[in-house]
Amino acid sequence: MGLLDDVPAVRRIDTNRADAYAFELVGHVSAADIENLYGLLEGAYILHERIDLLIRIINYDGVDWENVSKITRREGRRHALQHIRRCAAVGEPDWTTYASGLFSAPLPVELRHFATAEENEAWAWIDAHPVKAA
Repeated sequence: MGLLDDVPAVRRIDTNRADAYAFELVGHVSAADIENLYGLLEGAYILHERIDLLIRIINYDGVDWENVSKITRREGRRHALQHIRRCAAVGEPDWTTYASGLFSAPLPVELRHFATAEENEAWAWIDAHPVKAA
């Protein structure tokens, strides 16, 4: 990556549990970043029937959803419903209400929003914690 290349907006956070995944979304999230995130989640779904997920949002500046194919969005939602037990969203904006509206009730995924200052509570809610990469 050169100095002028965009830094990926999606960054994986290592956790203490094999079936707990966490990602940081920073700034503006491009369609390529969403594709990357979906690919990482697909890998997790292959390894684990059910996962817990934490999404940390920092300096949110929008997402290019219109540039992500409808098929990718549809499959991403379908697979999330099949594989995610709990999803904690940390930071602003609170997208959990919007996400809940995309699915029919009852929602098989527990979604919960936490303010940035409540990140420790979010980790406790998914029963995991971040670890530093070796």
